[in-house]
Amino acid sequence: MPTDPSPLPADRTPHPRPRAALAAVAAVGLLALTGCGTETAAPATPRAAPAGEGRSIRATQVAHVTDPHEATGQTLLEGPLLDEDGDLYVVDVTAPAGKPKVISVDPATGRHKGVYTDNTGAYTSAQRSPYDGRLYLSDYHGSVVSIEPDGSDRRTFFSGEVDGSPMNLDDIAFDDEGDLYVSDLHGMKPGEATGRIVRIDRDGAKATVLADGLAHPNGIVFDPALRGLWISELAENTISYLRLDAGKTAVTSQHEAIHVNAGVAQTDSIAVDADGNLYQALHGRPAMAVYSPDGERLATVEIPAKAAEGLESATNVAITPGGTKAYMTVSGPAGGHVFAFTAPGRGIRQSNGG
Repeated sequence: MPTDPSPLPADRTPHPRPRAALAAVAAVGLLALTGCGTETAAPATPRAAPAGEGRSIRATQVAHVTDPHEATGQTLLEGPLLDEDGDLYVVDVTAPAGKPKVISVDPATGRHKGVYTDNTGAYTSAQRSPYDGRLYLSDYHGSVVSIEPDGSDRRTFFSGEVDGSPMNLDDIAFDDEGDLYVSDLHGMKPGEATGRIVRIDRDGAKATVLADGLAHPNGIVFDPALRGLWISELAENTISYLRLDAGKTAVTSQHEAIHVNAGVAQTDSIAVDADGNLYQALHGRPAMAVYSPDGERLATVEIPAKAAEGLESATNVAITPGGTKAYMTVSGPAGGHVFAFTAPGRGIRQSNGG
């Protein structure tokens, strides 16, 4: 559980400096096994979408936010999350102690500033609760914390074992009542399908396993009608649909809906727009696959080859609520970046953070 949180000065733009200390972030090495990982089979090279990948959507860079940290050798942006003023929040999963772990980005100018840091958290996603408006951060080490948008008032929302086993958290989704749903990588042992989807009541008092036996679940998001959850399984390159009961406390049916043909890349985070289209981020390729809710590959979001040099993975997307301007987090040896593109559908809460 993170300790010694310290919000960063509001006017400070972070510039990572070399750090020799590695001990505080030693556990971050475990993330190389996850969909939030930073190891890929080979550097990805952007290309025209082949048959079956739909049309190509061009993404353009709006901000260079981070560089690899000397302490971890990596940087990995996740999130991203738009606020009502149009500012974008991202998290740097591999940021060491004292370096910005939550960062605010102005998409219009590319300017950015550190919002929050602590000594031990490895934050894999950010989401805003519809119940209390706070930012919720999932920590790979097994806790969920919340902060005010300015980085103040850190609280531990949930921490500990679920059904006798610790969690390794990745992504977050909220229902309209503020109950929280998380993907639990659960150790990430190669060849083992022990991942889980866990529901946590909005007061943080009760956690329930909704699904288990999953192959490294990563992305998680509600469909627009909030009838069920779309989840992506990193180790299987699949997107599955979990239908929930009326109270959203149990899975009534579950099936594999889409197999993602991604080559060396793997399925990372996932988002949904107002039309129900799925935006599947790709770990191992700086691109995003877009599917209809019926499983048709509609498009592939691509980065121009020159801009993509040194970038290896796209992790997630935020689409402007009510609009089609989308922001994708992309990282690699060349640093952590935000790219913009025009989404095929309008943004809703399910396409903003997670």
